[in-house]
Amino acid sequence: MTKTGPKPDATSLTKTTGQSRPRDHALSPALLARVFHQPSLIYFNAVAECLSVREAGRRLNIASSAVTRQVAQLEDALGLELFQRDGRRLKLAPAGEILYRHSRRLILPIEAAVSELDMLRGLKTGSVRVATVESVGLAFLPRLLADFGRRYPRLHLDVSVGPSTEVIARLADERADIGFGFVARPNEQVEVAVRRDVRIGVVMRPDHPLASVPRLTLAAAIAHPMAVAKPEISIRNVIEPFLQKSALVLPPLIEVDSIRMLVELALLGGYASVMTPIGVQNEIRSGTLLFRPLEDAGLPTNRFGLMVRAGASLHFAPAVFYEHAKHHFSELELPGAIEA
Repeated sequence: MTKTGPKPDATSLTKTTGQSRPRDHALSPALLARVFHQPSLIYFNAVAECLSVREAGRRLNIASSAVTRQVAQLEDALGLELFQRDGRRLKLAPAGEILYRHSRRLILPIEAAVSELDMLRGLKTGSVRVATVESVGLAFLPRLLADFGRRYPRLHLDVSVGPSTEVIARLADERADIGFGFVARPNEQVEVAVRRDVRIGVVMRPDHPLASVPRLTLAAAIAHPMAVAKPEISIRNVIEPFLQKSALVLPPLIEVDSIRMLVELALLGGYASVMTPIGVQNEIRSGTLLFRPLEDAGLPTNRFGLMVRAGASLHFAPAVFYEHAKHHFSELELPGAIEA
């Protein structure tokens, strides 16, 4: 009986022993150009986006062994490793980073053509890559996605959640089509297509002592146990100078890198959380939490927006999602929002 070996995965792309695949038969530039019209480039891009052979195979609807084989052939043709292993995770090697940066520009027009041809056939297939900050994912994005999915059930949605810096980076690197996030200052890499300026305040239970303070400031807030975002979340950079001015020595704070954690701490009643109302609308609407804007002189609003890559022309599926999001955004009611 022939034994069946384990299914190949990301480990097949780079040997754990540290030995490289032989590169003695790399192709000449003339022959190498042919490689870039083969499935190997499509499979390489899928692995580069997912950093997982298994996930790339799932997206492409093919066996992971086929992905491994095609990427290995591409590495042999180039004479260079495209992926390296960092502990248990896969990452792009220097050659892989170069190829991915340029190959995306080659593949995007083909993807656009396929979307438009599908639209012509009436199939309306395609995909939309959305990058968003966590608070939006907790607030209105799920409903927006669900409504869009009902209207366009054949369009695939790929949603990534991260801080605003990551949202901007994904748009700039063409890893995302549409972004939702906070932009503290103008950024030449993205265009804020629709924006709302949202006040920064304190979220607390209605029975919290701060709920009855007539004019709430950070100085008054830090007299009570308080939770704030870590610096990787954009709101922290906005409030940091005002925190430092509020007291000679700041009392102990709870610092977290999750908006949901700020909400949960406020719900328990022992803490007041500094944040915008985005991500806590349901609790405010139900009355379980209260949002009070901070009245510190000079405290700016936090600018929230729907973003696209600067100078980008959206293909069919992203363009449809963009128009849907703009309409949803225009009807959105947010506590503490100021019309731009």
